[in-house]
Amino acid sequence: MRIVIAPDKFKGSLSAPEVCRFLEKGLQRGAGGNLDVLRIPVADGGEGTLDAAVGSGFTRRTATVAGPTGQPVEAEFAVRGHEAVIEMATASGLALVPRVQDGGRPTSADATTATSLGTGQLIRAALDAGCRRIVLGVGGSANTDGGAGLLQGLGARFLDSRNNELPAGGAALANLHSIDFTHFEPRLVDTRFVLASDVDNPLLGAQGAAAVFGPQKGAAPQDVGMLDAALARFVEVLAREIGFRAVKAAEAPGAGAAGGVGYAAIAALAATRRPGIDVVLEFTELADRLAGADLVITGEGSLDEQSLLGKTPIGVARAAAARGIPVIAVCGRTTLEQSQAAAAGFEDVYALTELETDVNRCISEAGELLEQLGTQISKRLAAGRPANAASTKEDLRV
Repeated sequence: MRIVIAPDKFKGSLSAPEVCRFLEKGLQRGAGGNLDVLRIPVADGGEGTLDAAVGSGFTRRTATVAGPTGQPVEAEFAVRGHEAVIEMATASGLALVPRVQDGGRPTSADATTATSLGTGQLIRAALDAGCRRIVLGVGGSANTDGGAGLLQGLGARFLDSRNNELPAGGAALANLHSIDFTHFEPRLVDTRFVLASDVDNPLLGAQGAAAVFGPQKGAAPQDVGMLDAALARFVEVLAREIGFRAVKAAEAPGAGAAGGVGYAAIAALAATRRPGIDVVLEFTELADRLAGADLVITGEGSLDEQSLLGKTPIGVARAAAARGIPVIAVCGRTTLEQSQAAAAGFEDVYALTELETDVNRCISEAGELLEQLGTQISKRLAAGRPANAASTKEDLRV
C-alpha cells in the first residue's frame, strides 16, 4: 500500500517533518514495515514553509542578517536551481525579539522600532546564490515598518529632511522626507517575486497593518494611530519616487501582511500575491507526487472552522480529490462536526485528544501519540475497517 503523508506543523509541538516521521513510524509498526510511504511536509506560506521547501528538494542555506531588533541572527532560506524560498520569520520574526524568546510579551518599543531589514538582506543572499525567482513566505513578523527595512536591506536609503538616514522601525517613518534608490539592488530587475500570504488586509486604516496586527506585536493604542500615520507618510514619499503605483499598492489585498512587508513587495518588487497553500503545493509538486497513492494523510495542530478557509489540510484534500484518492486527517484537536469534515473531503479525522484528554500532554507528548494513531490507522486499514477515530475511543489505546 502506498501512503502519502502531507501535513502542516502541529504548532507549539512538532514541525511538519517531525509529524511525518512520527506518523510513519506508527504506520510501519502497525503494518509490519510493509508500507510504501512518501513524506511531503507542507505549509500555508507562513511558519513551516522553509521545511516544506527543504522536504521537496530545496537545499537549506544560511546567512547572517539583522534581526528585528538589529542584532545579528543566523537566518535560513532554501534554494533549488534559480528559485529560492524565504520564510520571513527566520530573519524578522516576533519570536526573535529577546523578551519574547524569554517567554515575555512584546512591548510598545518593540512594536515601533522592529525592522524587516534582515528579510531584505536574506533576499540579497538569495540573489547572490543565483536565484531569480523568489517566494517570500510572510507571517509571524515583529515589524510594522511597511517593508521599509526590507528595502533598506536591498540598498535603499530612507532620509529625513536633513538628509540623515532614519533609524529602524515604523515609528521613524513619520520623519521620512525622501528615499534614495541610487544603490538599489540592480539584480531585482530580472527577479520575479511571489508573495505567499493569505492575509488580504490593505496597508492603512482600520483594517490595515498597524490597526489589526500591531497590538499582537506590542503596540499600545496610541502606537497604532502613530504607526498608521507613519505608514501613510511612507506611501506619500514613495509615490513621489516611483509614481502612483505606490498609492495603488497600499490598497492592494495583502499590502498589510507582515507589518506592511506585503506593501513593499507589491509596490517596489512587483510581487504577485498568491494564497500560501497554493504556492507551497506548487513548489512541492504535490499533485504529481500523489500519482499511485492509495491514501493521503494530512493534518495540522488544530483542525477547526478556520482550517476550512483554505489552510493546509484543505489544500491537500483538494489535490487528493482531483486524483480520486481518499484522505485522512490527523490533528491535535478538532472542533469540526463529522459532516463538516466529510464536506471538506476527509473520510476520517484522528485527534490526539481522542487518545489523551489532557491538552497539555497532547502538546508535550505529541510525537508518541502520533505514533499510536499511525499504528491504529494501519491496523484498521489492513483489517478493512472504517478508520473513524472517534467511534471507539478505547480501540485507539495501544
